[in-house]
Amino acid sequence: MESARPPYAWWPVGLIASAAGLLLLITASDYDYHRDELYFRVLGEHPQWGYPDQPPFTPMLVRLGIEMFGDNLWAIRVPAAVLLMLTALVVAAIAREAGGGTAAQALAASAVFGVFPLSSAHVTSTSTPDLLVWAGVLFFVVRALLWGRPWAWLGAGIVAGLGLWNKHLVVLLLVCLAAGLLLAGPRPVLWSRHLWFGVAAALVIGAPNLIYQVVNGFPQAEMAAAIAENKGDESRVMLLPLQFAWLALPPVWIAGLVVLVRDPRLRRLRALAVAYPLMLVVVFVVAGQPYYTAGLLLGLHAIGAVAVARWAAGRRGRQLLTGGAALVMSAAAVVSSLPVIPEEDLAGTLPAEVNQTIADQVGWRDYVWQIGTVWAGLSAADKARSVLFTGNYGEAGALDRYGPSLRLPEVYSGHNALHEYGPPPDSKKIVIAVLDTPPEGLGTCAAKTTLRNSSGVENEEVGIRVHVCRMDRPWSLVWPELQHYD
Repeated sequence: MESARPPYAWWPVGLIASAAGLLLLITASDYDYHRDELYFRVLGEHPQWGYPDQPPFTPMLVRLGIEMFGDNLWAIRVPAAVLLMLTALVVAAIAREAGGGTAAQALAASAVFGVFPLSSAHVTSTSTPDLLVWAGVLFFVVRALLWGRPWAWLGAGIVAGLGLWNKHLVVLLLVCLAAGLLLAGPRPVLWSRHLWFGVAAALVIGAPNLIYQVVNGFPQAEMAAAIAENKGDESRVMLLPLQFAWLALPPVWIAGLVVLVRDPRLRRLRALAVAYPLMLVVVFVVAGQPYYTAGLLLGLHAIGAVAVARWAAGRRGRQLLTGGAALVMSAAAVVSSLPVIPEEDLAGTLPAEVNQTIADQVGWRDYVWQIGTVWAGLSAADKARSVLFTGNYGEAGALDRYGPSLRLPEVYSGHNALHEYGPPPDSKKIVIAVLDTPPEGLGTCAAKTTLRNSSGVENEEVGIRVHVCRMDRPWSLVWPELQHYD
């Protein structure tokens, strides 16, 4: 059966992957840091086995970019561009495993020109490595099931174990695939020793970060509960609509679902078709983020690309329709995901309104300057005993990045992993607090200014007030009260 697989379409797939990477690198320095990148930059300065809210891989990826290319915006975005290029290659390989030739593999690789893949890779988020991990797991699963290569389960386990160093979300994929195998077969695979070798490999490779969670009382469970509480209702409402927005051509992944059910040649892969609705149910019940399904959609897109390529084979009109639709939708995704609109013209545009990732890259220098003017207004005596305190990691990260050029004092925050880097010295009684409503522990507070950005783009920071607080309790007593996950 091995000889029945088409050759890998290196030229068209390589061109697509290179185009995606080049586009990301060309636009990497536009706008400003995303709030998550500012956070990862700070975490990367404190390397450890794990953090309360996530494994260590993405902060280390950001640190790698800085060490290689310098402490600048372009540098930290280079590794993510490379990862997206690799994702395009792996998704095309899934299409090849499913019997797809050159056209199918090219269409499969074009999935990276979707809103979610481009947005994730542009700002170096945890989702970028996760897309590659999920695609890698699905590649080995398809190879094991469809081509009878049992040792591919070990490959799937190794990739999943590596993925645990980036995000524990890959466990959701494994559980849904296992349930799919139980419901749709082939069930004997579930007690195959090769599959359990893969499970063992995943556990061994991912063990250090899992141990970190156990030792520290499963802080990521607390983090997940906080996300569900703060964003759960919105996530549930948007779960289904956003399934049709993540990738450029939704009909392709829908075709993947259909062909998995109807095509007898793909009967052994039906577990993937069952895994997707199961995943939707799980994400809805736990109020997870709508993008949690994006990695599996890549796999369905790859299989659907094979069906679409067969549908269009030998039909000039269908080929033009497919190619034209892919180009148009990819162009729309580029405009919706990347900084192609000048920042001064961004306010009120559709990308800024509907893609929070775009809006969250605007205004950080403005905010730091405005916070700096409040600090500059203090007396010399107050400046000497002052610190900065922020309500979220984006503000803390921006002050850590841009504050030194204004000679601002040390910044602290109780948000997520940043709480571990406090408390400030008890001698620091004057607090420049970037919080809409400072907690009582910060003492008597007076609002001095309200954050805004010169572009007029609405994001989470606009309207946050900056206070000067004078503490009447020591930081050592107040600090435990300031920890929060979000």
